[in-house]
Amino acid sequence: MSSKIKVGGVSYLNTVPLLYGIKNSPVFNDITLSVNYPSQLAKELKEGTIDVALLPVAAMQDIEDARIISDYGIAADGHVASVALFSMVPIEEVKTITLDYQSRTSVMLAQVLLKHYWKKDVELRQANEHYIEYINGENAAVIIGDRALKQRANFEYVYDLAEAWKDFTGLPFVFAAWISNKELPKDFIARFNEANSFGLNHIDDIVAETQFPYYDLEEYYKECIHYYLDDEKKKGLNKFLELVQTLQ
Repeated sequence: MSSKIKVGGVSYLNTVPLLYGIKNSPVFNDITLSVNYPSQLAKELKEGTIDVALLPVAAMQDIEDARIISDYGIAADGHVASVALFSMVPIEEVKTITLDYQSRTSVMLAQVLLKHYWKKDVELRQANEHYIEYINGENAAVIIGDRALKQRANFEYVYDLAEAWKDFTGLPFVFAAWISNKELPKDFIARFNEANSFGLNHIDDIVAETQFPYYDLEEYYKECIHYYLDDEKKKGLNKFLELVQTLQ
């Protein structure tokens, strides 16, 4: 029976530096790495088929004994670029918002901001596969990730959700973190942190290897995404989890 720790990652542009570090560090010999959608990783973590996963922080509410095990994750301190509300009219005129099905955390962030920051009551709709085609008039949508970066030039109004959160709370926002539901060896966690850090020290190499003409990846990795979860990030996370409770 393998004693390797089973790690679940996500294949988005913003996770590339973390996975690069893991794949190019000694810790890679001690793990089995799989890549999947966040919702599937959350299911696997609950079922015990993996030991740790890079998950949207909102998923922690549904996983018994969930805890953040690493100093690294996906966060922003203001402008993030890849999580936004897209519209052809100002937010004041929006009547319906379609929610991207790929990230529960971003959806909840949008709902928190609508309730407490924009103070706006709108009809929320679940997205289908082609929902971006229907953003027009009073219909807006939350788009995240690589698709959001591709769409930035196509809409009159782009409301960056991490920037709105910063304006609202004065705090950074944590989108995802390495989460486990069990105690992991301290020496593994230390080496796992080192591996994540290794990737962040090779951003220039990653940018050189990655083809993405829609957005300046050097700016994205060095300015938009914050990977180290310091105390301010954790304050932002706690504030978000507190406000999520008001959506019930």
